[in-house]
Amino acid sequence: MTPQHRAPDDQDEPALLRDQFRQLLRYRSLLASGVVIGLLGGGYLALGGEDTYSATGEVLVRSAISDPFAAGSSADKGINIGSERQTAVSDTVGTLAAGTLLKAGDDVTAHKLLEGLQVTNPPNTLILRFSYTGATPEQARARAEALAGAYLTHRKSRTEESIQNMSDGYRAQLGPLEDKRDLLEEQIGAGAADDVSSARANIIVSISELSRKISELKALDTTPGYLNKKPVAPTEPTGAGLLLLLGLGGVVGLALGLLLSWVRLVFDPAVRSPRELVRSLGAPLLGTLPRERAAAGSLLAIGRGGSRLAEEYRAVAFRLAYDPSFAESRRLLVTAPRDDSTAAAAASANLAAAFAEMGRDVLLVEADLRTPGLARDLGSAAHEVRPPRWAAEEGDGSWPTGGRSNVDVPGSGAFALIPGRIVDNVPRALTSPPVGRIVAEADGPGNVVIVLAPPVLSYADAVALVDRVAGVMIVCDPREVHRSDLERIREIISASGGSVLGALLHPGRGRLRRAERGTKPPRRRPGDGGDGDGDGGGGAPAAEADAPELTGDPTETLGLRSFTLPAARR
Repeated sequence: MTPQHRAPDDQDEPALLRDQFRQLLRYRSLLASGVVIGLLGGGYLALGGEDTYSATGEVLVRSAISDPFAAGSSADKGINIGSERQTAVSDTVGTLAAGTLLKAGDDVTAHKLLEGLQVTNPPNTLILRFSYTGATPEQARARAEALAGAYLTHRKSRTEESIQNMSDGYRAQLGPLEDKRDLLEEQIGAGAADDVSSARANIIVSISELSRKISELKALDTTPGYLNKKPVAPTEPTGAGLLLLLGLGGVVGLALGLLLSWVRLVFDPAVRSPRELVRSLGAPLLGTLPRERAAAGSLLAIGRGGSRLAEEYRAVAFRLAYDPSFAESRRLLVTAPRDDSTAAAAASANLAAAFAEMGRDVLLVEADLRTPGLARDLGSAAHEVRPPRWAAEEGDGSWPTGGRSNVDVPGSGAFALIPGRIVDNVPRALTSPPVGRIVAEADGPGNVVIVLAPPVLSYADAVALVDRVAGVMIVCDPREVHRSDLERIREIISASGGSVLGALLHPGRGRLRRAERGTKPPRRRPGDGGDGDGDGGGGAPAAEADAPELTGDPTETLGLRSFTLPAARR
């Protein structure tokens, strides 16, 4: 069989992008706030601003030409359209247009008039497009037409002034030539020589040339251009409408929300994904507990038919049973990072029930000697039994030799429990010889010892037990635990000679209570009696569970059905 090579998760860019996007979606309140801000901004721009109207006129620019119908004549000769566009927005044109508008009753200054004007030139054309934005449709039309007319008037007057200046220059040259011609004619009449006649002929030719140029200048067509498109009053205001502005505001608001979520994500000390938890803790993810409505007064999920939570605990026990580090010692220390250890207590009890279901002899030791309560939480399932002979002979009635209980799991078996008890000196009780002898019971064939310890970062009790129970499982809420906490736990346990077997994630008490409030009362399914095998052994009613949140991470485990395994090999 050809082996399949799979790229590491850290180098799987699509998976990393999906994971980062899921992390951004955790901050839904920031995303929603950004969208709301964007919609409010778009609505304000659409409804709060004044309506404006834009009218457009087009002018075709042409040069002065003597014969527009002659072959080879061109109307764009000598036109620089860039310079003409600058002339169209000059103060001179604005002053002329303001004077025209003043006659029509629109008193506006040239500077104010030019503020609403925009002149553009379509590529590869001699057209100037005059666009004016005004407060009313009629104002926009009138001012655009006045500005276009003022430009044509200014250009025509400028052309005529140039023709007049050139004509005056030619006439200034023509006057002396005519005087000289008259003088030569007088000399010819007195019997002058031939050179005088020749000079007179040359002067006459020059006079004729200057007269011809003056005549050509007078014959030029000085039309500056044509108003191809006359401005008309617009029927609708310019700018984006309400719907478009709301859409743009929503898009901008979503981008703002994503930016705020990203900033919040960067400075969030909590674990952001299972992959990051595994990296910080240096151990695999054993399982993720689903959200489930627990039965009243019952800590054990195993024994309730149709419980997805029970299946997840069975899956975690299955993974631990085949873990080389756990299979060698069959000792497990269950603890939480800090504060509340309720989830760790539930995990230790259910794992003990799962191992008992496999046929193991399980001993659960509650090493929480500060706030013990596991026996109380188990309720009627736990009943006291006679302690072992060595405990009765060597013990003085104090913890851990003072008492032992047997916990019945409907349809799954039973396991032994040494409940915690408040003592005066907790470190001495945890390091006493009876504790070592109890933990050593795991050396027996098919035996499993599970120790429930207080939060490892709140008390040193768990660290005191690591030398005897080297395998540690951390039970935590991924939304509450910090990356620095996980790194510190790994360092503390490694320095104490133990190893972290893995982490078990639970949904958190706050979120679980919200899920319980929104869950309908459970309905018993036909054939559901107690355990998953259909045994009617007096189990708690089956509770419908919410489906676990699947993220697609390969480190997450899936629930398994009930199974039975032989005792681990020693």
